Amino acid sequence: MKRYDLRPLKDNFYDRMLELMNNDIKDGENAIFLFEIGDFSPIQKSADLIKQNNYTLMNSLKFNEVDWTIVVKKTAPATQPEQEEQEA
Repeated sequence: MKRYDLRPLKDNFYDRMLELMNNDIKDGENAIFLFEIGDFSPIQKSADLIKQNNYTLMNSLKFNEVDWTIVVKKTAPATQPEQEEQEA
């Protein structure tokens, strides 16, 4: 599990969060991201972004008055049943 403080990026942390998930987190590993709440829209946007990129949002909680924390799991790509049958 790795923890990343994205608060210095303010509301521009989405690309960095995905870059870290893609390049720094191994399959099966969890990442903790800390970011500023702002107007609360980053919470839903980050959850949507995680889902769109096939990662699993494990937890989302208010860290303090201005910060939010999410825990994201990187899962190995699932093998398609059709591909398994063709390979057999």
